[in-house]
Amino acid sequence: MRCYHGPTMRILAIDVGTGTQDILLFDSGQPIENALQLIMPSPTQIAAGRIRRATEGGRPVFLTGVTAGGGPCHWALEDHLRAGGRAFATAEAATTFDDDLENVERMGVKLVYADEAQSLDAEKVELRDLDLNAIRSALSAFDVSALFDGIALGCLDHGAAPPGYSDRLFRFDHLRRVVEAQNDLRAFAFLPGELPAYLTRARTLLDSVDMDAPLVFLDTGPAAALGALQDPLVAQGEEQLVLNLGNMHALAFHLQGTRVLSLYEHHTGEVTSEQIEDFAERLLAGTLAHEEIFGSKGHGAYYADGTARENRNRKSERPIIAVTGPQRRKLRGSRLAPYFAVPHGDMMVSGCFGLLWAFAEKHPQDREQITEALGVAEMDVAASA
Repeated sequence: MRCYHGPTMRILAIDVGTGTQDILLFDSGQPIENALQLIMPSPTQIAAGRIRRATEGGRPVFLTGVTAGGGPCHWALEDHLRAGGRAFATAEAATTFDDDLENVERMGVKLVYADEAQSLDAEKVELRDLDLNAIRSALSAFDVSALFDGIALGCLDHGAAPPGYSDRLFRFDHLRRVVEAQNDLRAFAFLPGELPAYLTRARTLLDSVDMDAPLVFLDTGPAAALGALQDPLVAQGEEQLVLNLGNMHALAFHLQGTRVLSLYEHHTGEVTSEQIEDFAERLLAGTLAHEEIFGSKGHGAYYADGTARENRNRKSERPIIAVTGPQRRKLRGSRLAPYFAVPHGDMMVSGCFGLLWAFAEKHPQDREQITEALGVAEMDVAASA
């Protein structure tokens, strides 16, 4: 039996997104609604702000750290270079912007070794997806212990695509392979030793943990879906369409409990509300083509074996359409009549609730305490039947 740091089990769940990092501290001795929460700027937003301040001050930047999420910090770096600013980076930090370092150099970034960095007169910007010390400081400010019995981490990882392989397609092929190997949302959960080598951002995220504790990784898309399933109204239907409209990615899962019937992934900023509605309807009908999603700057669409045919023959009754994510307003007043999922009364930490479920899946010794607190024990049995 594990020895906990206190009378109850405490799991730290951190969902690293593009706009925010959502942090939840689960305590098995408290109702899940009382779990402590922090919704803070994402690490890439923090790095972007530091780069922009250097640009405004006319200072070069030195990017150090590890492979992390791009997006805002990438755009800030491009603006910095366009403004005539200089930029230096270590090789590991540079992979945040492209796995092919020659492409990073073509952007105008000069790669340097650690010993060269000592002589640089530049603003140092550390890239990383996880800052446990910052979280500890925030908790300490409210007299909350920073001792944890486990950590569940999530981010969106495109994976290190081979040269000539679209990173959009490479990520989608990863999603497809997971479902083909084991058709269950919980199959996207990985222990550190199980992570595919090509998920370099996820590996770096787990490697950033500076304490000895059980870990689990779960992609943010499946995490949000597993969280949405914890809303009783979403869970009660035989089927669900869960739409996670994140700040960067839009991911839809057509589900039977935790079993995946079909899915598609796009970029939230590239699609209109009308397109989201159309894609959802055609995913349910089994007529949404992978080529259409990929051709419009998305990742793709996938149907589990026989699902497209089953959908075309299915009765016309539509499953509940549950929406979560910070961009969910794109479907306010939609013809889909969506339900805005609020697992345990809080949409913004849907991903964290999904991460806790993933932790329970990969650490059976803790499963009962977590699943009972989340109210998924009964659903867990039904989904596995």
